[in-house]
Amino acid sequence: MTKNAEISEQKKLLRKQAKARRAEAFKQLGPAAGEMLANHGIGFSQAPQNASVSGFLGIGEEINPLPLMRRLWQAGHAVGLPVMVGNAKPLIFRQWQEGEPLDEVQWGIQEPQASAPVIVPDVLLVPLLAFDTSGYRIGYGGGFYDRSIAEIRASKPVVTIGLAYDELEVDAVPHDAYDQRLEWVLTPSGPRKCRAE
Repeated sequence: MTKNAEISEQKKLLRKQAKARRAEAFKQLGPAAGEMLANHGIGFSQAPQNASVSGFLGIGEEINPLPLMRRLWQAGHAVGLPVMVGNAKPLIFRQWQEGEPLDEVQWGIQEPQASAPVIVPDVLLVPLLAFDTSGYRIGYGGGFYDRSIAEIRASKPVVTIGLAYDELEVDAVPHDAYDQRLEWVLTPSGPRKCRAE
């Protein structure tokens, strides 16, 4: 088995384990987890004044970032959501405010309409299934966020903040050269600065 194939198998197993842990955390905290994120997130906010921030709308048992996004709007930030433009391509981010219409696309994901302005976020809130203290994360395996973070970092600085339940921390996330590290992870218990390897 090649090294890439081995990493791929390790990630597949970790995704399965993380989904079970996330389901349990969701059962324990439910909607309160999103409010806890908002309470901690706005206090440590890494978003400079007038920064553009891209969040996401949680689906299923994902932690709900909407309460945090509401606080960011109230603080005067332009907030956006990711938009898929094709497989194996980076995401783009379109400005959105609660109440504006959304289009539902694959996997139940909701995106701003094509008429919404494109933003290049200064701060990117990132969904994940598992994370480690070095800032490596595992998502659903499409590589959309890794490609997007790499593309933004090639043109300007961007603060990356993973949003997760505390229970999704693992000792080490298997990773390869394409996986992008996060600077922060925000959990219901508070912000965690990721350390350099």
